[in-house]
Amino acid sequence: MIRRHCTLSTLALAFALAIPLGACAHEGHDDAPAAASGESPRRQSDGSVFIPKSAQRQLGLRTLVAQAGQYPHSFELAGTVAMDPNAGGKVQALLAGRLEPGPQGLPSVGQRVTKGQLLAYVVPTAGALEQSSQLAQQAELRAARDLAARRVARLRELADTVARKDIETAESELHSLNARLAAVGAGLARRDALLAPVSGVIASANAVAGQVVDARELLFEVVDPARLRIEALAYDPAQAQDVAGASLALAGGQGVPLRFIGAARSLREQALPLSFAGGDQALAQLALGQSVRLVVQTRSRVAGVQVPLAALQKNPSNQTIVWVKTAPEHYAPRVVRYQPLDGVHVAVTEGLEPGERVATQGAQLLNQIR
Repeated sequence: MIRRHCTLSTLALAFALAIPLGACAHEGHDDAPAAASGESPRRQSDGSVFIPKSAQRQLGLRTLVAQAGQYPHSFELAGTVAMDPNAGGKVQALLAGRLEPGPQGLPSVGQRVTKGQLLAYVVPTAGALEQSSQLAQQAELRAARDLAARRVARLRELADTVARKDIETAESELHSLNARLAAVGAGLARRDALLAPVSGVIASANAVAGQVVDARELLFEVVDPARLRIEALAYDPAQAQDVAGASLALAGGQGVPLRFIGAARSLREQALPLSFAGGDQALAQLALGQSVRLVVQTRSRVAGVQVPLAALQKNPSNQTIVWVKTAPEHYAPRVVRYQPLDGVHVAVTEGLEPGERVATQGAQLLNQIR
């Protein structure tokens, strides 16, 4: 009996140990959460971020040692892509008429053309009264030419008895009538040839076969993509007098240096137009009239620490910050002030010391860790 009681006690104890601890929780209580792993990125109480080396490699974090120096003071302007007047042109109709394609058809947008290439014809359209007047004049000239031709023939037969000057006068009158008749005939069948003014690419085309156009109507624009210009408006005349150069900020963090051509001496929209030329093929990807962001460098200098533009982030208070690597697995935010340099880099004037490591690539992901 005692042995049977011990066996039952042993089975009851084994069954109790096999039940999960969670089943013993009281009603209304959740299970305890798993302990946080020490290898997960997290924001510290002081605002810094702890991120292990494995997570840094996954996020692709890269740092850069900040270098101090003297850099050109810069400011940003809104620019527009414009045509170089020596490497672009417009094709307009001289006369009102109907449009006809050339031997190779009408060119399309993006097609490359050469200087002097025939693009289209404009056939002048004349009214019924004007056309009938020209036909009547042509008939009169044709009759006068026939009379003059018979008179010249008679005078040549009487060359021995007629003065030479009378024969020459008759021949001159016949030549004049032939020229006038040819001019009237050419006017009736005239076609105005539209030629490409420069070699380049068709930037815009507003031509359709059979289209009726007016005089001075713009039909084609031809531009050389490798020789575009950038125009910007400076509302401060002092800025226009202190320009040394500029850089164009393109997509992907690419900066294109520009050469300053000059500032206008007449206002446009109460501002001075500034003109810049690019000596790089990167401008070929831009389109006429496209809005761009222009960073203009002046002759004055500013002291600061140069960092890439991608290193700048915003904190919850909408302040500009950079992330500084303070330890192998720790990054701290620094509130900074900066000046733009070339559209790709900035000069930090306050909040950053030379020699500190600043997060550049992956800084946006680092800023999102909570």
